[in-house]
Amino acid sequence: MRDSSPARRHGIGARTPRREDDRHLAGRGRFVADMKLPGLREAAFVRSQVPHGRIRAISVPDDVEPGSVWTAEDLVPLAEPLTATSTLKGFRAAPLPNLATDKVRYVGEPIAIAIAATRAEAEDLAGRITVDIEPLPAAVGFADALAPQAPLVHDDWPDNVYATTGGEVGDVDRAAEKAAVTVTREFTMNRQAVVPLETRGVMAHRDQATGQLVVHSSTQTPHMIRDMIAILLHLEARQVRLIAPDMGGGFGAKCSVYPEEVALAAVAARLPYPIRWIEDRWEAMVSSTQARDHHYRITAHAAADGTLLSVDADILVNAGAYSVHPWTATMDATMSAAMIPGPYRLRDYRYRTRSVATNKTPLGPYRGVARPGACLAIERTIDELAHALGIEPHEMRIRNMVRPEDMPYTSVSNKVYDSGDYPEAVRRVAQLIGHDTWRKQQRAVPDDARYRIGIGYGSFTEQTAHGCIEWASRGLAITIGTEGARLEMDSSGSLTLSVGIKSHGQGSETTLAQVVSQVFDVEPAQVTVVHGDTALTPRGDGTFASRSMVMSGGATHGASQALAAKVLRIGGVLLGEDVETLRLEGGAVVGAKGSVGFRELAKEFLFTPDHVPGIEAGLEVSYYYRPDVQTGAFTYATHAAAVRVDLDTGEVKLLDFAIVEDCGTVVNPLIVDGQIIGGIAQGIGTALLEELVYDHDGQPKSTSFLDYLLPGATEIPMIKIGHMETPSPHTVFGMKGAGEGGAIAPPAAIANAVTDALRAFGAEANETPMTPARVWTALQQARETAATGAAMAGADQ
Repeated sequence: MRDSSPARRHGIGARTPRREDDRHLAGRGRFVADMKLPGLREAAFVRSQVPHGRIRAISVPDDVEPGSVWTAEDLVPLAEPLTATSTLKGFRAAPLPNLATDKVRYVGEPIAIAIAATRAEAEDLAGRITVDIEPLPAAVGFADALAPQAPLVHDDWPDNVYATTGGEVGDVDRAAEKAAVTVTREFTMNRQAVVPLETRGVMAHRDQATGQLVVHSSTQTPHMIRDMIAILLHLEARQVRLIAPDMGGGFGAKCSVYPEEVALAAVAARLPYPIRWIEDRWEAMVSSTQARDHHYRITAHAAADGTLLSVDADILVNAGAYSVHPWTATMDATMSAAMIPGPYRLRDYRYRTRSVATNKTPLGPYRGVARPGACLAIERTIDELAHALGIEPHEMRIRNMVRPEDMPYTSVSNKVYDSGDYPEAVRRVAQLIGHDTWRKQQRAVPDDARYRIGIGYGSFTEQTAHGCIEWASRGLAITIGTEGARLEMDSSGSLTLSVGIKSHGQGSETTLAQVVSQVFDVEPAQVTVVHGDTALTPRGDGTFASRSMVMSGGATHGASQALAAKVLRIGGVLLGEDVETLRLEGGAVVGAKGSVGFRELAKEFLFTPDHVPGIEAGLEVSYYYRPDVQTGAFTYATHAAAVRVDLDTGEVKLLDFAIVEDCGTVVNPLIVDGQIIGGIAQGIGTALLEELVYDHDGQPKSTSFLDYLLPGATEIPMIKIGHMETPSPHTVFGMKGAGEGGAIAPPAAIANAVTDALRAFGAEANETPMTPARVWTALQQARETAATGAAMAGADQ
């Protein structure tokens, strides 16, 4: 699909620098916190300090100005609570109140809003509001939430399970009878905060001229938020305008509908001045949706030659106190079950999932959504099978992976893998990281050395840009699968593209301009890209699930092709040539008789349409894109890590990291590499550092960067990146999503490397993050087990 001619070097495949960087590096970005409106007042939320309790009373000071304090009593008549529904059998819905009513169910749940001239004054006012809460026992972890007499998070439920799903394909037990080796392991991926650079922010006011309720929000899904505000406030959608300005990242935490957005919109509709809330970091750690918090029990069977025969998976997900819209509390569980089979030719598979309600902050999307946990579970299991059979782990993967000749391949979980060469990615990454060299270094470590070296791999395949059918299969009441684009050529011949997605760090302003550039052969700088404003853009579902480039790029290409066809027709009239003989080149329509530049062409057509007879008016096209195949485009990769483990402290140091990935046709290699590196950094955080710790009563204990550790420059090694490009047959240009893959496999690769390093001691890394304390404890337990075994063997003799 690439054209490497000089005229096309700014289109698909060009290493075009991100245009967004100019304004951000110069401090010219405009975020919600930067905005100033006449009369703007600031809001602060009163939040629950207990994980579970009944609200007895809320006391507001007598001297407050009317409209300065809002509680559920004030808000309930104005806005409905948000209920995330699901079509999954037996799913239990839990209405999410905009402000807590009778109970609080997690630390950080909003109870009241305080409004004042400044944030400091609003916080002072919030501090004067007294909330009397009767504490109740909390359900925090899996064991206490699933216990027979567990405290109920929702009083009208019989237990704390949102939904249970399960199924079997093939015959797992019969396949197991053929096995030469069987392994059973349990894996835990602990809870994380999402931690975008910019916290959430909402500003709302009633536009006195239009009557519209205008809401500015740092959100990945502007049209979704607009629609839900309108529904919950009983307004027509045209009466609400949602603007998402510049954003400092989102990573999934900003693509759910939040109580704060609904509550501030409802309050602002009743006030004569704008109000704004900017989330502080403590709030971000306890009230923004959290992520991961999975537990897996995997039993796998393999033949003597290494063939993977069957897998039995039991999956638990701690979904927190409420189900978030639109993803629901079962999002992680259903995704995990679908992704456990990974890139392997597995035909016998059984699974059960339980999505558990607890007194923790609700779970929501985070880069990779469930796949890091699923990848950790299956990839650690593959390594254990390989070890039991005496096969190199990367060779075990190659033997079992779906092959290029199998494509398209329908997996045992009914996912249609569209294209690729999965085994080749393993071969290449083993070479890229220097597998044989690391094995030599590993063998050269002296027996009495107080460290060990290990190498590990993690492979995955990732469903990107999936359509309505896929979302419906997961039980979502709202299905997602269409994106719109509008392209206009103005009287100067320049182009403006408006799209429904929201770019918040992916470089979409650049890559979408490259798509237009590919069609019109203009520099991307000549294309303005508008996004994030429901009043200015065509409807779109938003930015998540590695869908933006495929879906919005497809819509952009469709709009570009349609407008280009009209421009060629106009050029044919102006040049007096048959349109079939014309082409777009260098910002002009070019034919055998000459050329006409876009500036001249647009001016003629728009200023003097009588000079261009027979062409319908307008230089603007809207186009809505939906892939013909809705099962998605499957990106895949294999990651490799080399580590050094200190036997005395349990410290894990990354010595090397490599990835070979295939996201189909690469639109902009600079941006893809940036996405990969950023994702790997987050994956390293998952593997080694990041954990939201809760005590047994449900109190969060890691709510600042003093006790929630993030990876920095010293924790991230130089990352070696290898690319493969296998175009998808189902998408424009053969593109696949690239936003999340970097974050999926690092925990698996690093856990396998740590286990490889400690294999001689019998210690395993089966829980993230792999902190020094956990690794050291695993070593001590392995030594104790070995000593006990030796003592028992001696007694038997």
